[in-house]
Amino acid sequence: MENTKVKNRRVVLASQSPRRQELLKFLFEDFEVRVSDADESLPDATPPAKAVETLALRKARAVAADCPGALVIGSDTVVAIDGLILGKPDDPEDAAAMLRRLSGRVHEVYTGAALCLGGRETVFHVCTGVEFCPLSDAEIAWYLSTGEPFDKAGSYGIQGYGARYIKGVRGDYFTVMGLPVNRLYAEIGEFAKEYLTEK
Repeated sequence: MENTKVKNRRVVLASQSPRRQELLKFLFEDFEVRVSDADESLPDATPPAKAVETLALRKARAVAADCPGALVIGSDTVVAIDGLILGKPDDPEDAAAMLRRLSGRVHEVYTGAALCLGGRETVFHVCTGVEFCPLSDAEIAWYLSTGEPFDKAGSYGIQGYGARYIKGVRGDYFTVMGLPVNRLYAEIGEFAKEYLTEK
């Protein structure tokens, strides 16, 4: 991150996701990881964009309360199709049902991100379309056997074995991984200009 006011500031990622940690390294050489204990429940009818922005901000706020002076980054990702939000699966049956729903179709992946520093906040989201190839029952069973689907929204990982089932991506690839790197880079720059400029 070229902006020196951000470069010299403590940065905290409010996420235990190894994928988000990997992606944030593209922006910061050094940052801390704090797992948020924020409530992640939302009303069933919450639209996907609102859901990821709300949860990203909750996570960032929860960690920011214990990290005064730090730039805290929160993020949340969901998969959406047929008006339904698909989070992480509850069990193998739930994961299989999600994969059957995604099979042969285009769905949307929404990732929200929030920045918090000293009571100042900004939040945004990015949406990317992902097209799955048709999946057979045998392919779904094999994929479940890898264990990969169980900690991921929508029950698949685009950067892992799940890549073999992705026919196309319409938009930002990193949004699907859990952190929209380019948009986050731009938003941090604007945040720094607005809030970290010496008066």
